[in-house]
Amino acid sequence: IRSSAFITLPLAGNKNGLLVPHTTTDQELQHLRNSLPDSVVVQRIDERLNALGNHIACNDHVALAHTDLDRETEELIADVLGVEVFRTTIAGNILVGTYCALSNRGGMVHPHTSIEELDELSTLLQVPLVAGTVNRGSDLIAAGMTVNDWTAFCGSDTTATELSVIENVFKLREAQPSAIVDEMRKSLIDTI
Repeated sequence: IRSSAFITLPLAGNKNGLLVPHTTTDQELQHLRNSLPDSVVVQRIDERLNALGNHIACNDHVALAHTDLDRETEELIADVLGVEVFRTTIAGNILVGTYCALSNRGGMVHPHTSIEELDELSTLLQVPLVAGTVNRGSDLIAAGMTVNDWTAFCGSDTTATELSVIENVFKLREAQPSAIVDEMRKSLIDTI
């Protein structure tokens, strides 16, 4: 996207849709549409805050958004991703997409997030949250990891302790092969 090697920076998405910045070329947009199932909506957004991955964090049900996103963008997030949108900060940081990672099973947020804020965010998201780090203490959570309901990929500097926390909060040990197949089958049946 935009000739960038950092694919998650300009994008935000879930199983329902993918949001791309207005700077995405027609060729890139077509490639994305051809690479994804027809049920996934790919939508270009004309938003001045165009590093969407820094400004939006979401799972399949809820999105956290930068407090300064346009109202039109907020409506597109809700429509395309099929989520409820909450404008918020994380530990005083407006780049919610940078300072957290979410799945439908859990989430990790900036290490300085207060207990009260953790409880509030967890209630909004309806998933357990933990304040933590990746890559030997980095608070840039999304820059150091990506996660879905079955697996997580972390930077090579992520410590064993950090990996253990990630494994626990995202319930990755529960994602046994048979459970993954069952979930994928249910998701496919829901789509059809």
